[in-house]
Amino acid sequence: MKSKTMGDPIDDPDLGPQARDDLRRKLHDQVIQSAKKGAAIRLGGTMPQGEGFYYPPTVLTEVTRDMPVFREETFGPVAAVIKAESEDAAIEIANDTAYGLGAAIFTRDVEKGERIARDKLYAGSCFVNDFVKSDPRLPFGGIKQSGYGRELHIYGAREFTNIKSVCADR
Repeated sequence: MKSKTMGDPIDDPDLGPQARDDLRRKLHDQVIQSAKKGAAIRLGGTMPQGEGFYYPPTVLTEVTRDMPVFREETFGPVAAVIKAESEDAAIEIANDTAYGLGAAIFTRDVEKGERIARDKLYAGSCFVNDFVKSDPRLPFGGIKQSGYGRELHIYGAREFTNIKSVCADR
């Protein structure tokens, strides 16, 4: 995270700006409120000065389930690190949310990661050894309180299609 660069998307940085200032401020508030509850800010966590709605790569440790970075969707470059005692505990922690847009598993055992993603994680999109992202070749969308339906791919096209039948008996 320390090596990630922020900047104008035209310059091909790792991170561009947030869409709006209110979203950046909400993200920052989630980080600060979590820190007040005991999360340790290991990297980032400061509101940048200057033009653009940038937010730096941020890493929080000592995160617990009562913190905003655990309970709420954080739409920005914030990693909330939560320790788990076992694989089953990690899966239970990952599923203990009202949301389910996407999940990522990083592992040396790709087949095992695929099994966990397929059979045990509750999310609309699951990635193994990659970050959650949309790709027009794949349907993308959440479950639980992260929405319904899909965008992108043929499934997304169908979500936005209204079918109309007209019958005439002549």
